[in-house]
Amino acid sequence: MTALAVTWATLLRALRDRGALFFMVLLPVAIIVVLGVTISGFDVFRVGVVPAARPGPVAQELTADLRQAPGLRTHTYESAADARTALRRAELDAVVVVPAGLDADVLDGRTVAVTVLVEPSGSAGHAAVSSVSAVVADHAARLQAARFAAEQTGGTFEGGLSAARGAEQAAAPIAVRTETVNGQSDYLPLGYSYSTPTMLVLFVFINALAGGATIVQTRRTGVYARALAAPVPARALVLGETVAYLLLALLQSALIVGVGAVAFDVDWGDPLAAGILVTLWALVGTGAGVLAGAVFRTPEQVHAVGPTVGITLGMLGGCMWPLALVPDWLSTVGHALPHAWAVDAWTALLSRDGDLSAILTDLAVLGAFAAALLALASLALRHRLNAAPER
Repeated sequence: MTALAVTWATLLRALRDRGALFFMVLLPVAIIVVLGVTISGFDVFRVGVVPAARPGPVAQELTADLRQAPGLRTHTYESAADARTALRRAELDAVVVVPAGLDADVLDGRTVAVTVLVEPSGSAGHAAVSSVSAVVADHAARLQAARFAAEQTGGTFEGGLSAARGAEQAAAPIAVRTETVNGQSDYLPLGYSYSTPTMLVLFVFINALAGGATIVQTRRTGVYARALAAPVPARALVLGETVAYLLLALLQSALIVGVGAVAFDVDWGDPLAAGILVTLWALVGTGAGVLAGAVFRTPEQVHAVGPTVGITLGMLGGCMWPLALVPDWLSTVGHALPHAWAVDAWTALLSRDGDLSAILTDLAVLGAFAAALLALASLALRHRLNAAPER
């Protein structure tokens, strides 16, 4: 019962701390949103569209195709000058200028060139040209089909264009499907499916380290010393604090998982595997946090060193970028840390549709880290509690 009382008191103290709640709830969600939006934009290009003056049906249809293209995020400009200004300000990746005489040239059978403007140093602009070219090519194919239909039936071009649209909607077009060979991928999916699990790994660990400051403060104010004089065994205090920080880590993990699933449509993969992975990572964070509370002498030391250590370990462990992109020696260094194994496990679940058997090695390594950290934390905190009172 004494351990439960310690756990309850620690939980109440943490949940009443507005600063702790900010770092536990609001900050991770904010960074998930920023990273998710940024990363999800790698395959979506910002394109300005300048419609033709007094556009006909063909020009209007081309403009509509550009606006509806899944790989383009378009914005319409009234003049090419305004679009050029936005391009120079890096507000756009490319600008498409629809020719003024597009309909007349198409009806007369002349070749039409659609101008695409890009910045000379912008790599995204040249990639955007490929997406724009694909849309224009589809539109041109429809026009060729319309001209062919008009010539064969002796009808009008407008009638052939209508028939081409109908045939295009009736017959399923050829689609390109991207599939990773053997289902293997070394990267988490882009967007929120990348930022959410990596921020879970990062912030659960950082907040656990920061929680060690509360243990240090409790030591220095003599609360533990008075409890031991009650007498309360040191193991009960250690167990109570450990359970409290484990529950806090699980609570933060549940919040991130819930927000990711509900707000950002993140699929966390196999529920059993994901649940075990979240629990083991919470144990790793708990061990690190309690160990920090036992090792550091002042709360200021925890606040100064803890976040720096947490962010550094997160960077080395693949929370900021995939370790598959770094040199082999750096990846080896990263896998000396628990973060890399946690990110590897999430990659197997989210990118390879893995189940519990696919991440058993990762879970075993994380379990070893958790056991070692919890054992060290327990021994160190009990030694602190049984030592002479601190000043």
